[in-house]
Amino acid sequence: MMNVRNFFIAIISITGSLASFGQSNLLNAKTPSEIGIKSAAQLDADNDKPLAYGYVEDRDVLMGKTVWEIIDLSERINFALYFPIDAANIGPDRRSLYDVLTKAMKNGEITEVYTDSYFNTKKSLQDIEGSLSRIDTTDAGREQINAGKRVSEEYVLRQDLTAADVTQYKIKGYWYFDKRQSELKYRLLGICPVTPDVYSMNSEEKDYIELFWVFFPAARDVLHTAKAFNDKNSAMPISFDQILNSRRFNSVIYKEENVYGDRSIDEYMKDNAQNQLLESERVKDKIRNFESDMWNY
Repeated sequence: MMNVRNFFIAIISITGSLASFGQSNLLNAKTPSEIGIKSAAQLDADNDKPLAYGYVEDRDVLMGKTVWEIIDLSERINFALYFPIDAANIGPDRRSLYDVLTKAMKNGEITEVYTDSYFNTKKSLQDIEGSLSRIDTTDAGREQINAGKRVSEEYVLRQDLTAADVTQYKIKGYWYFDKRQSELKYRLLGICPVTPDVYSMNSEEKDYIELFWVFFPAARDVLHTAKAFNDKNSAMPISFDQILNSRRFNSVIYKEENVYGDRSIDEYMKDNAQNQLLESERVKDKIRNFESDMWNY
């Protein structure tokens, strides 16, 4: 009995030591600057990659359905995707999903960025940065412009979208029944932050827009490296890739592919939020029935 207990303690200790959440060398650091700095041996051991998707033959997909969902960041279960909204005082290793995506795009680590969920038109970094920042001038600056003078820097107003401005994420995914494994599976295809239009941020009624769509499979390496906070055990972090692939969030379906040009639910269930939620649940039930419909007794 004692040997079994010691075995489990050893396993937990090893696992915890391998998965410190941005706190490498925490217990051995002599100064705060040494916290988070990994040794050469640790860097060599940290060669993990996201769990690769298995190859799926088109002939093995008996049934499939593409759906679009909304992840509301005001729900507690979705807080791991929202916080921290200000990482300046916490450290560079703890960031919100929005900061991870925007930083990776600016660094060139994520390049598959599009204007819509059909991934037809790519969005350049210049277009993205233009939608993230607002540059305006004060009345004094406008007077300088009218006088043909160069605007002084003190009269230039700059306002940037931050992680705190993200209210929702929209995701696009594909549910399918794999006949080889006789299992209903899900494959996430795209993710999009929803924020106020940068030019309506100071208005009472804000215009919310889809900022950009990221093709999810191309961003998995970045999202696997970035870790979200684990409220139950900070020594065992979970990556954003794991959260999204394992669907550890709450969402509502707002659109499914259909014969009407993939119209959204609010287009044919207007001005009735309750009926829209019921329709969303109906779509969910239809997907759940994929698996049971494949079996005959």
